[in-house]
Amino acid sequence: MDCLFCKFINKELKTDIVYEDENMLIFKDIAPQAKRHYLMVVKSHFKYLADMTENDSIMLARALKKLPELTELLGLEGGYRLVINQGDDAGQTVPHVHVHILCGQKMGWTPA
Repeated sequence: MDCLFCKFINKELKTDIVYEDENMLIFKDIAPQAKRHYLMVVKSHFKYLADMTENDSIMLARALKKLPELTELLGLEGGYRLVINQGDDAGQTVPHVHVHILCGQKMGWTPA
């Protein structure tokens, strides 16, 4: 498999990991769209939410549930935005489901 995020998970490539547990990695986005911009990647490979197995959905749920415990580490105190892009038209550039965590500034809403 030639998935960039799987290579991060398997430690084949380095990235700026800020948190890791048995379900996920959280690392800094290389093209930040906010003062603080992280990517949360579950340790199971699937391209779309629709491709998830029951075990994958449990892993994603555990990762999302862990976020409030990481408030101080990630600087989420003032609030944060979660974004999951699904498919090319939505801007998904890596074919591995990931959650963008954007925070550290006041954000407006700018629909396309």
